[in-house]
Amino acid sequence: MKENMKNIRNFCIIAHIDHGKSTLADRLLEYTRTVSGKDLQEQVLDDMDLERERGITIKSHAIQMKYSPEGGGGEVYTLNLIDTPGHVDFSYEVSRSIAACEGALLIVDAAQGIQAQTISNLYMALENDLEIIPVLNKIDLPQAMPEEVEDQIVELLGCPRTDIIRASGKTGEGVYDVLNAVVERISAPKGDPDAPLQALIFDSVFNAFRGIIAYFKVVNGYIGKGDKVKFVASGKEYVADEVGILKLNMQPQDEVGCGNVGYIISGIKVSKEVKVGDTVTHVANPCRKAIEGFEEVKPMVFAGVYPIDTEDFENLRSSLEKLQLNDASLTFQPESSVALGFGFRCGFLGLLHMEIVQERLDREFNMDVITTVPNVSYNVYDKHGICREVHNPAGLPDPTLIDHIDEPFIRASVITSTTYIGPIMTLCLGKRGVLVRQDYISGDRVEILYDIPLGEIVIDFYDKLKSISKGYASFDYHFYDYRPSKLVKLDILLNGEPVDALSTLTHVDNAGTFGRRMCEKLKELIPRQQFDVAVQAAIGTKIIARETIKAVRKDVTAKCYGGDISRKRKLLEKQKEGKKRMKQVGNVEVPQKAFLAVLKLD
Repeated sequence: MKENMKNIRNFCIIAHIDHGKSTLADRLLEYTRTVSGKDLQEQVLDDMDLERERGITIKSHAIQMKYSPEGGGGEVYTLNLIDTPGHVDFSYEVSRSIAACEGALLIVDAAQGIQAQTISNLYMALENDLEIIPVLNKIDLPQAMPEEVEDQIVELLGCPRTDIIRASGKTGEGVYDVLNAVVERISAPKGDPDAPLQALIFDSVFNAFRGIIAYFKVVNGYIGKGDKVKFVASGKEYVADEVGILKLNMQPQDEVGCGNVGYIISGIKVSKEVKVGDTVTHVANPCRKAIEGFEEVKPMVFAGVYPIDTEDFENLRSSLEKLQLNDASLTFQPESSVALGFGFRCGFLGLLHMEIVQERLDREFNMDVITTVPNVSYNVYDKHGICREVHNPAGLPDPTLIDHIDEPFIRASVITSTTYIGPIMTLCLGKRGVLVRQDYISGDRVEILYDIPLGEIVIDFYDKLKSISKGYASFDYHFYDYRPSKLVKLDILLNGEPVDALSTLTHVDNAGTFGRRMCEKLKELIPRQQFDVAVQAAIGTKIIARETIKAVRKDVTAKCYGGDISRKRKLLEKQKEGKKRMKQVGNVEVPQKAFLAVLKLD
């Protein structure tokens, strides 16, 4: 196994969304003859229907190639490629791929230049000491600006201009240069083949027939078929029924050596026993400590996910557990709601991530779910200085006991052309953003940094940003800190009774308009009763908005034609008394669609 290790190269591809990563990966697979004939289709590695429909990569995919460079003395190199997503919501996938690699291809679109996501992924790679190979992609486009974009790359990386490879995933130009650069510039994995086994799990997937399949990178030692292995974090022991390498399909091997990437099947049925970032070692000769440096995921957006049919609660739990295997950034815990029954409170990395999870639950597990309005978690401090995390308004203590509330802020980086600076700044200020600084990257491109409350971003910030910049602005963010904020709990009262499921946490400045819109919407949706129903929005005991749903009235004066007015008045007074009595005993049912409409208020 020893002599082979110097010929292994592990690398990943990082780029902004839609800069041509998957297409370039296709060419690499085609030119190394890993995939040929009928298997060769566009975006080979995007194997989910969802990925193909939307044209985005959602999962990172690992695949092994063999390559023999010209003039290399006939030596064959093993290249392990991990293709990663480009969207900000899937940056956790990227961080896991980076942990399993020694180098990265940084791909920049020759027509669009450097975007926000490129920069954040690059910093992630540099923190892990990866060798960066800059690739200028799509140079065959008529609107490509190779010289200007190369200037941007040189400025960002500080590398000599000759290091940048010009390529095109569409025509195949420069692909061999990329392969040669991977062999020459990226170092072989460092590890000791004779040391005890240490392998890092960077992904896992559920198979209905084989149980859970874990993908790993061997850091030290080697793993063979039939070995007794132990998963360090869970402490469970298994026999490796099958180990192998990842080509387009899994290829079983007798052993996977040091520095290589492979998979293990050991008949694990329970999803909790496999954790991404865990270390695998031998039972007989265990390693001293687990592999470090794998960060825990921090969910940004929280939403309740409820089954439409309450009997499906357990099915939903097992579906979420299986989905979590394949998507480690999803977190969930059970919760219940007065309006929707039992469900789960899920943590997502962003709105696109939430949408994709909902779609995958429907397609892969046939689960119809209702998702509540997305919100974020707040730190609430009481008068004694004790802090507690609050996810929804129902968990908020009495206002008299609260000292202050801290809300999460993010550091947002927006890269745009100078034309759109005005509207973008107006948008950020409207979302309570604080300008940190703005830097001119090159020519007419500017990077604007803002600190914005996360709660303001989760609904529609990204869509608005895209529309005001005609799609040109690129946006990236990371969690920054918690800051004190004037937040209030907005209650909705029907006939003076608060409706638990409709209360929200919102900033003082937005409470008035939000309360008014809420009351107007509910007036349309709640059916009329035999008595007047007051729909009110209140902060504590102060009413800030009101609408009245008028009563359904029988025409009691219909039988009076002519005669004295006092006859009519007597009948109307009698009706009024009846309505008054009815109002005291009557209660108002809120239909299901009213809850859902309020969630879609934005």
